[in-house]
Amino acid sequence: MRRAATLILVALLLLLQYPLWLGKGGWLKVWDMSRQVEAQHQVNQQTQARNALLDAEVRDLKQGTEAIEERARSELGMIKRDEVFFQILEKPAPQITDKQAASSPASVVPR
Repeated sequence: MRRAATLILVALLLLLQYPLWLGKGGWLKVWDMSRQVEAQHQVNQQTQARNALLDAEVRDLKQGTEAIEERARSELGMIKRDEVFFQILEKPAPQITDKQAASSPASVVPR
């Protein structure tokens, strides 16, 4: 009799625990939803930062000509009237050939 009562109580306890863990509003669903909410918050913060940058750029383009000039120079290669454009080309680093590498004193190993 006592064993049957214990089994009934354990079964009842398990039946009560099922909705808590696996039911519609159970702990696992709440944990999953809070994880999704946190991920969405991060996406929202990134989007807000991007929108702020775009808003600042739009305001700058509407108010001043500096941004337009900068874009014309960098993206279109334009210059102002009576302005002289200088392009400085850097010399490429000399390339060492196999013959030069073999004859250099650094490559000789003393014995």
